[in-house]
Amino acid sequence: MISIIKRWLGLAGVLGAGVVQAAVTGQCPPLLDHTFDKLQDGKPMPLCQYSGNVLLVVNTASFCGFTSQYDGLEKLYAQLKERGLVVIGFPSNDFGAQEPGTEKEIADFCRLTYGVEFPMVGKTVVKGKQANAFYKRLGEITGSTPKWNFHKYLINRDGSQVIAFGSMTAPDDKELLAKIEQFLKP
Repeated sequence: MISIIKRWLGLAGVLGAGVVQAAVTGQCPPLLDHTFDKLQDGKPMPLCQYSGNVLLVVNTASFCGFTSQYDGLEKLYAQLKERGLVVIGFPSNDFGAQEPGTEKEIADFCRLTYGVEFPMVGKTVVKGKQANAFYKRLGEITGSTPKWNFHKYLINRDGSQVIAFGSMTAPDDKELLAKIEQFLKP
């Protein structure tokens, strides 16, 4: 019994207590059962750690006409994170080769230019046959796949509802904000 407890405690140290709790109680929605490397340090970032939160998932790029949306995304995250909104950036070079940099360059650009503090995963593929499994699933659920950078998916707290918003939808868009508020209600 002691060895089992030690293994769980070791797992808690690696993954974080919230992830272990979700795994033990089965609270992680299947939609979030994916792990990515974190942009800033390459450490594993299980999406299950965000179970119970409203997620705004955005494929990002540093050299795009929509790149200024980073500012609005960070403001939205700062305003609503205490209520349970988590913005997650997915840097991708899929559209117009507008994210050519290394992960360090991307992380530095986001932090220094826009003060980004919301979680971001390492550079990934979000379109076509090579898209990561999470993005494939989001596309299947919504019937909408990214056509360009800064496409958004809004996921409710239990992962049972996903709504897609195109790149033209700014972070302060009234329809997006109304849906976020709806999903944030207890």
